[in-house]
Amino acid sequence: MEPIESAANLRSQFLEVLRSRRSPVVPFQTLPAKCVVEPLYQGTPCDYEAMKSFPKARIHNFNEENFYLITEEGEQGRVPVLILSMKESTHSKRPAVVILHSTDASKEWVRPLLEDYASRGYIAVAIDSRYHGERAKTPTAYQDALVSSWKKGDTMPFVYDTVWDLLILADYLTAREDIDHSKIGILGMSLGGIHAWFAAFADTRYSVVVPIISVQSFRWAIDNDQWHARVHSIKSVFEEARIDLGKDTIDKEVVEKVWNRIAPGLASEFDSLHSVPVIAVRPLLIINGEDDPRCPVEGLDATISTTQKTFDAQSVTHFKVIVEPGIGHEVTLSMLKEASDWFDKFLKP
Repeated sequence: MEPIESAANLRSQFLEVLRSRRSPVVPFQTLPAKCVVEPLYQGTPCDYEAMKSFPKARIHNFNEENFYLITEEGEQGRVPVLILSMKESTHSKRPAVVILHSTDASKEWVRPLLEDYASRGYIAVAIDSRYHGERAKTPTAYQDALVSSWKKGDTMPFVYDTVWDLLILADYLTAREDIDHSKIGILGMSLGGIHAWFAAFADTRYSVVVPIISVQSFRWAIDNDQWHARVHSIKSVFEEARIDLGKDTIDKEVVEKVWNRIAPGLASEFDSLHSVPVIAVRPLLIINGEDDPRCPVEGLDATISTTQKTFDAQSVTHFKVIVEPGIGHEVTLSMLKEASDWFDKFLKP
């Protein structure tokens, strides 16, 4: 099978999984929303220091849009969207960048980045991922949703459901007349980076991709007993599964069963070795920390090699991997600068 045909088939299989636990299709629509003054945080985001110390934009003459994008029936089908852009009298089309928050954060948390990108001519877009921000009613909403997914098997709150939202967001962005539809970037940190990775795998309309401290091999982690840090970040669902499976401790069998239940294919056919190369040949920058236990760089050798070969086969050099020395599961200002430069290189005129 030719590489392009193989990529299309894998993408089609993934889309079928996304549709498999979806409520009935709803009409494409947006609803008005208000600015969130006091967003709900469910913990301390891994990008806490970077966001707190990120330089303030010098320009504050922004258009701000707050609305809900309806992606399916039910409360979680109302996606809160925040968009910032410069107030301009011209009607030229501009590039857009979607910026996705980490676990426990919200779209408001990444506002410093939104303002920075908007001040430089981008239309900057953020959403609340499933069971975060406006989509969370309690401080344990996300963890509770993961447990429910394990118990009932009717939702996919770990990664997949938010990826579905991002596909509908791409519909919305490509319907706007002020956006250059060929220049829509996507950036995410930690959980948001996994969302960015899988959204770009599923939808080629995301034309420039930067996942930060997120790309990992779930399969390698299980096979090499390196799953503990990732599991600890959402431990409640694995503890529930341990009890249900009659285990004294969480082991690799528990881990694999949980992934298969709440995100089918995550540790098999859709793992990074198979899904990341599908992003080629769109510009792709992967940024990880050298000492990140949630995303062990040792487990990415095959993924990076296969992705590089895919780019090389088409004589394209738009693939780069940065491993920041001495950094664990943490977003740094230098990572954000590298991401910014990558978007400027491929999205700006």
